[in-house]
Amino acid sequence: MARAATPAAARLLSAALLLLVLVAAGRRAAGAPVVTELRCQCLQTVQGIHLKNIQSVKVTPPGPHCGQTEVVATLKTGQEVCLNPEAPMVKKIINKMLNKDRSN
Repeated sequence: MARAATPAAARLLSAALLLLVLVAAGRRAAGAPVVTELRCQCLQTVQGIHLKNIQSVKVTPPGPHCGQTEVVATLKTGQEVCLNPEAPMVKKIINKMLNKDRSN
């Protein structure tokens, strides 16, 4: 027959299990793509940014997660910036990036 755990051992076991669950949940949240979140990623946008600073551009059309088109530019520094998809400068950037991808 198994012996009853001491109160200190029971608390230690509970703390260890809680820590394990929190670490697993944190890893899941950190590695989950932003697109799977059921909300808009871009809460604020900028009108434009110089093309030479942009590494890549991701355009997400409206869907169940967000009712508006979202344009996220990844800068060469690694920072992500939300661009206003209606701004003329942003439309030019998207066209240049699309044409750049087609020529490669």
